[in-house]
Amino acid sequence: MLRYTIHRLLLMIPTLLGVAVLVFIMLRMMPGDIVELKLLAEGGNVSMETLAVERARLGLDKSLLGQFGDWMVGLVTLDFGISMWTGKPVIEEIGSRLELSMQVALMATVLAIAIALPLGTLSALYKDTWIDHVIRVFAIAGLAVPSFWLGMIIILTLLLTFNWIPPLTYTPIYEDPWTNLSQLIWPAMAVGYRYSAVATRMMRSTILEVLQEDYIRTARAKGVYEKWVISRHAMRNAMLPVITVIGLEFAFLIGGLVVTEQVFNLNGLGKLFVETVTRGDFTMVQALVMLIAAFFVIINFVVDMLYAVFDPRVRYR
Repeated sequence: MLRYTIHRLLLMIPTLLGVAVLVFIMLRMMPGDIVELKLLAEGGNVSMETLAVERARLGLDKSLLGQFGDWMVGLVTLDFGISMWTGKPVIEEIGSRLELSMQVALMATVLAIAIALPLGTLSALYKDTWIDHVIRVFAIAGLAVPSFWLGMIIILTLLLTFNWIPPLTYTPIYEDPWTNLSQLIWPAMAVGYRYSAVATRMMRSTILEVLQEDYIRTARAKGVYEKWVISRHAMRNAMLPVITVIGLEFAFLIGGLVVTEQVFNLNGLGKLFVETVTRGDFTMVQALVMLIAAFFVIINFVVDMLYAVFDPRVRYR
């Protein structure tokens, strides 16, 4: 098990290195000059000397090789530099929004798991009955309804029914838990519904597939209680693909809630990503891409470890 863990950890290094090289090259291929966009926008009148000084301050006067060297050194030391647009440290700009995005993603994940596991199992156990049909309609509706549209429906329902809307200013949960949850529970519900629909359908499919295996028939033939057959034999193996879906969806939620954040007026990573790409802020975009790539790599590593927990054959290999 230790050897397997070390092997998976070492594979993360070339993956992140490849992402770092690709994002640096692709951003430098984009047309436009961040300094001119920042200082000459809306008819600004700035001398060439001022532009040159600003480029030197941002390190844009160096060769591409020099800029790449600074980028790699900063990546290793976790120093992503300063934002080319705001002038603030990139780590501070991201840190102020990461907490919000992480909380929404975690709340949506917990909600999705709480809904998907029991509903997916019930749908498989009562296949082609009215219970199965109701759950399948629920899941298909979750896939068909966009999260941002559901978010708008939630806000309108709260406003028209209770004459109340969620707070507009983010409050950390350690400062005021009630205000924090009253703001973030609604986007978590809007996003978690679709999340749960994907996991529910996957859970149903894998349970149905596992129930056809020989070891399930053997357990039943030996007189094992049905609830033990489902909980100890069927669900344990059926969870493997579901874990993969849950992990990938969680990683996507970290930076992929752009429209939902706009609907609920949340200043998260998704909104920051769009703003930095629009402004051409290279340093911020590089850091955000690496952050999201790191989340995907770490989540995949955690999923691999959970595979080893649920499936002993992984440990034995």
